Amino acid sequence: MSRPSCVVAVFGGSGIDANSREYRHAYRLGKRLAQAGFAVMTGGYIGTMEAVSRGAYEAGGYVIGVPCNAIERWRPVGPNPWIHEQRRTRTLMERLQRMVSDAHAAVALPGGVGTLTELSLYWNLLLVGELSPRPFVVVGEAWHRVLRSLYRHLGEHFPDFARNLVTWVPHVDAAVNALENAFFSAASGDV
Repeated sequence: MSRPSCVVAVFGGSGIDANSREYRHAYRLGKRLAQAGFAVMTGGYIGTMEAVSRGAYEAGGYVIGVPCNAIERWRPVGPNPWIHEQRRTRTLMERLQRMVSDAHAAVALPGGVGTLTELSLYWNLLLVGELSPRPFVVVGEAWHRVLRSLYRHLGEHFPDFARNLVTWVPHVDAAVNALENAFFSAASGDV
């Protein structure tokens, strides 16, 4: 299997059940990303990470997982079986670094503190220029409410140029469309 040149990191919660609506949406995102020609990168474990990995894998896509020794020491979990390539790290900080720096784009699905950390780090590194400009998409009404609340209550800390680094979309199909549009425009020189 050849690895696509464009890697999309997907952030999301580990606590979702395989029978849940969130799992089905994450699975669909992985599938649609693979069908669009993107490689996917996840944390490599359960929940959203498993669903995205499985969707991409079953659609014939390339899947990168970023498992972490520190996580496996305190939580009895191993990498999911839908990963082609592991980029194992020793610490959580190394894992965060790898997830944000190795991706050409990122998508945030609903999640908890870990997902919020990934989202904030990715956004901040884009803001300060540590990462070159790249697409960053957040999916779903929950993130929309979080962003609106931040802007309403802390608006002076979120100027337009910071807000413009994040694209909110209502569902996973719109996320894939946004990424396709971003990369199509970049490839055609319309950026």
